[in-house]
Amino acid sequence: MKKIAFITLGCKVNMYDTEAMMELFVEKGYKIVEFDDYADIYIINTCTVTNFGDKKSRQMIRRARRRNPNAIVAASGCYAQVAPEKVADIEGINIVIGTKDRSKVVEIIESYKGGSVLNAVTDIKGEREFEPLKISRLKGRTRAYIKIQEGCNRYCTYCIIPYARGPVRSRKPEDVISEVKTLAKNGFKEIVLTGIHVASYGLDLGNITLCDIIEKVHDVPGIERIRFSSVEPTVITDEFIERIIKLPKVCQHYHLSLQSGCDRTLKAMNRRYSSEEYRNACDKLRKAFPDVAITTDIIVGFPNESEEDFKESYDFAKSVKLSKIHVFPYSPKAGTPAADMKGQIPPDVKNKRSEEMIALSNSLNREFMARYTGGETEVLFEREEKGYYEGHTSNYIKVLVKSDENLTNRILRVKLKEIVTEETMMGELI
Repeated sequence: MKKIAFITLGCKVNMYDTEAMMELFVEKGYKIVEFDDYADIYIINTCTVTNFGDKKSRQMIRRARRRNPNAIVAASGCYAQVAPEKVADIEGINIVIGTKDRSKVVEIIESYKGGSVLNAVTDIKGEREFEPLKISRLKGRTRAYIKIQEGCNRYCTYCIIPYARGPVRSRKPEDVISEVKTLAKNGFKEIVLTGIHVASYGLDLGNITLCDIIEKVHDVPGIERIRFSSVEPTVITDEFIERIIKLPKVCQHYHLSLQSGCDRTLKAMNRRYSSEEYRNACDKLRKAFPDVAITTDIIVGFPNESEEDFKESYDFAKSVKLSKIHVFPYSPKAGTPAADMKGQIPPDVKNKRSEEMIALSNSLNREFMARYTGGETEVLFEREEKGYYEGHTSNYIKVLVKSDENLTNRILRVKLKEIVTEETMMGELI
């Protein structure tokens, strides 16, 4: 039995793609081993969102080659898609696949007979069909990610993803529901609908929207919680609220994309909303769901971001009481308009701004958690370590509970006792 190892870099969509590829190999009789184990085949699912992602991808390719000099080493994913020639030149690589044809990955790997590097990357700009991949089992997981959408048509000036993933393609609703039903039968209680730009779901199908597919998933017996990945504030309309409020399985956590609280920077980024629209979306969510957690991403040090612009972004994030901010110092990506903009910010300035925004995030997160100290809520427990079970509330507070009985994959009522880290609370079973 041949052994194969995977490593995933980057986002939840990449994680889904890796899990789906794993299943294809298992169905063909391969044994999955850890990436640091000896294997006959190594697949690195690469990321290119930042330059660090590129660097990490190269490191993992070299690590695989060192582990077994005779193995087949393949790279898939975004870095492989946008820079196939660079990836093909990395010492130790055998096959470059990209973000297409993952459903044919076994065939591609088995067709390799040695010799020169096999570059299987093809153009993705004209792709119009969602590539069928599926997951039926997830080892050691209680939360299942379901990929419902691929590609992006937004072309933010800093982002390479539309070039790596191609245009919007939506998964057929019947395929989504079939996979959700399979996962429900296998015991999964929480589903996360994910995609490259999940808010675009259905644009290419013409007769379904993100809200429609959420409602369909809500009807699947056995599923008790539904989450979905990042959406923009323009998604949060009165109609959206009116429909979601009728769906109790939808978790009270929205990752609402911001990127900057400064309108001048938002315009330069080609984000299609204003800070005022973002504030209005937050207000709508909090009016409908008083316990909602609103998290976001913010880029600091975008080209031409002045100290005043940064302060405006910082003050805005503080004023809208976000519960957590994922902070990213701007990283120029070759091939994007922002990389060629004048006014690139020095690394030391970006690092300073990043530290300030992270400190704000920590403060806001503690403030959010403090609201619930002494209160009761339900927690889905996901894993155990040293006698403590870790899980999340509906509004995504991480909770630890000490227990001698197995709590994994159970939704139980918990009293929240105290804050123990920047993002964790200690609780006790009721």
